[in-house]
Amino acid sequence: MGITRLSRAHLHGRQRQPIPVARWPDEEMKMAASRHVRSLLNADPSYEGELGSVRRLTADNFPLLRRMSMKRLVLAPDAIREPHWHANADELACCLSGTLLISVLDTADVFGTFTIRPGEMFHIPTGSLHTIENVGEEPAELIIVFSDERPEDFSLHAAFGAMSDAVLGNTFDLPASALAPVKRDTGSPILVRRSSAADIPAAAEYPDPHKFDIADETPPIDFPYGTARVARSQFWPSLKNLAMYSVVVRDNGMREPHWHPGTAEMGYVHKGHARMSILDPDGSVDTYELQPGDAYFIPRSYPHQIEVLGEEDIHFLIFFDQPMPADVGYRAAVSSFSRSVLAATFGGNAEDMPVLPLTTVDPLIVRRVNPVDADRER
Repeated sequence: MGITRLSRAHLHGRQRQPIPVARWPDEEMKMAASRHVRSLLNADPSYEGELGSVRRLTADNFPLLRRMSMKRLVLAPDAIREPHWHANADELACCLSGTLLISVLDTADVFGTFTIRPGEMFHIPTGSLHTIENVGEEPAELIIVFSDERPEDFSLHAAFGAMSDAVLGNTFDLPASALAPVKRDTGSPILVRRSSAADIPAAAEYPDPHKFDIADETPPIDFPYGTARVARSQFWPSLKNLAMYSVVVRDNGMREPHWHPGTAEMGYVHKGHARMSILDPDGSVDTYELQPGDAYFIPRSYPHQIEVLGEEDIHFLIFFDQPMPADVGYRAAVSSFSRSVLAATFGGNAEDMPVLPLTTVDPLIVRRVNPVDADRER
């Protein structure tokens, strides 16, 4: 049974509201034992209340991270992620549920406002002022990745708080007294509530260079055992420092063992249960299980592999710290060398080597013809 398209329902998960995933104590111990994985759903919130929640994985709570970090943003209806910008990081976001209005000011004369729904993405360059509004009737959920392990935020609220009434008055050609009633300081409320109806311009439905509809993309990788849709600069020219693959693997498929030259990978498990193995430079192999809400990080060029556990499809949002990530898979790797070189590499005779398929282009997802290794160390 093949997968030809990744529907919005698949991305949305058919859930009306994001539900945190509980863990048993032994699962928490497994997570703590792996330096490559953390739970994003269970990360300490930087905001949690009636307006929603903000949870982050940065180098402070995920020390392995380099050039990437991740945030899960949940907005209640009428809630707004206040106007802000990031001083040292681009932002790449994927909507999992809800309806959002994004407003972006790149420079003094480049402004855009557009809607985002499940399966759609947006990109914000470093330093661009932007805000995120929930304009729907249900909670909205975003998975957001930044191009720095410790992104630095500035809010418009704090920026106004840094200036005196007189300075702001001069800025807006007003007397200083006109600014006195405006409450401000150099802190940040993070989430705020809209007190009136959302102002959604008709042009918000038009295409925008900050926006990309990955759910409606014809998948470049499309097999009966898995699909991959890609948000990279080849198809989305505004990307400069980040990219994302939306990957679905069925229970009869497997993500081929591979590595990414010069590119780190940070993934989020949206649906399903999986097992991943990573080879570290010291020769140790880290094998662990992943479940919905988990995030993992793989440094540049580290070999790794993903396979399904159970009968449910797995859906990953896989982010990269380059706009055009490259892969080297095991199939293409062995196709690059003669049988005699491979035999010498593995300490055998050429005639004893299995006949491996000639592969000039890595398939990314392969068919699984063997059962999961039940006795493999976890």
